[in-house]
Amino acid sequence: MALKDAEKKPLDPAQLRELQTGELREELGRLEEAQFRLRFRSATEAIDNPLQFRVIRRNIARIKTVLRERT
Repeated sequence: MALKDAEKKPLDPAQLRELQTGELREELGRLEEAQFRLRFRSATEAIDNPLQFRVIRRNIARIKTVLRERT
C-alpha cells in the first residue's frame, strides 16, 4: 500500500504505525528517490513548489522514526 501524496503533504504518524515494516521500507526508498529527483531537477530548472523539499525531508524522518521505534 503506497501512501498517496507522500511527496506533497505531511504524513500522519498514526497511519505510518499501522503499516508493516516492509511497506515502510518501500515507502522510504520511494521518498528518498523522489528527494533525489527533486534536488536534481532544482539544479537544472525552476521548481514550482520549493516547500516540497521540506515536506519530503520530514516525511523521510517520520518513517525512519517509526522504523527505529520498532527495533
